[in-house]
Amino acid sequence: MVSDLGFSFEENRAELRILRNGKIVTILRGKQASDFVSKVSVLSNHDQQQLMARVTGNYKRGNERLAKKHRKHR
Repeated sequence: MVSDLGFSFEENRAELRILRNGKIVTILRGKQASDFVSKVSVLSNHDQQQLMARVTGNYKRGNERLAKKHRKHR
């Protein structure tokens, strides 16, 4: 499994930007931003990437293989 999914983050005074391949995916502010920073600071790089994928909604849910076989995709 690839551990680097292309996510990174930048902190400004009032907001935290999550980027994927250099493009802004989402912006967190306030409590969400502080919660994110406290969680991400103790994680490994792989786990940080997974957390950022979940926060942005940019992750696989495990049902893609089943959906590919669905009759509407034939």
